[in-house]
Amino acid sequence: MRKFAERRVTQLERLDLSGYILKRDSPSCGLHRVRLHHGNGATTRNGRGLFAEALQRRMPNLPIEEEGRLHDPRLRDNWIERVFAYRRVRSLWASGWKQADLVAFHTNVKLMILAHSPPAYTRLGRLVAAGKTLSRDELSSRYETELMAALTKLATPGRNANVLQHMAGFFKKELDPDSRKELCDLIDDYRRGLTPLVAPLTLIAHHARRLDVPYLRAQTFLTPHPRELMLRNHV
Repeated sequence: MRKFAERRVTQLERLDLSGYILKRDSPSCGLHRVRLHHGNGATTRNGRGLFAEALQRRMPNLPIEEEGRLHDPRLRDNWIERVFAYRRVRSLWASGWKQADLVAFHTNVKLMILAHSPPAYTRLGRLVAAGKTLSRDELSSRYETELMAALTKLATPGRNANVLQHMAGFFKKELDPDSRKELCDLIDDYRRGLTPLVAPLTLIAHHARRLDVPYLRAQTFLTPHPRELMLRNHV
């Protein structure tokens, strides 16, 4: 099984994958809490499937998830968000990128990172700022690893609401008092679980277009994956 897993992972590395779904509880493919049988007859739930282990070891930044966990709306949204983020950053590396391209890329994903991990937001900002002191290979490797690790941390309603309030600050001088209150109330309703994330996101996107705020309009946080998936109607 170990030999097969290594052969199969080598084949998969050539396919330029964007994500991978594994089978829950499988002794080969289970990613979390796989049952281990011990010599004394006891069993524990702290194992990982042999193929899953090989896949994660060889492609540590690849978005991987178990099919059973994707029934959870927040985990599903997180995995699809990571799939599209991984494809974007891999496309950047394949484009013959320059330092300015990475700066532009990072500018557009900053608020998405902040919603997942404020410490990673700070670290990635420093890494990009120091980019000219690093080789291209080191910079791209470190950036991709840090970015994908940050996105594995679930964005909480509290952190999302903080990012939404930060975005709302761009409109504070342009919006009339009633419109400001409407937006603040909608963000607060989301924070308290009374409305889904799509509601304040839609209103912020509307104001960003109407008032022409390029920085906000370019933020991946507003549309991390296709709207047709309607994932943010459920988180």
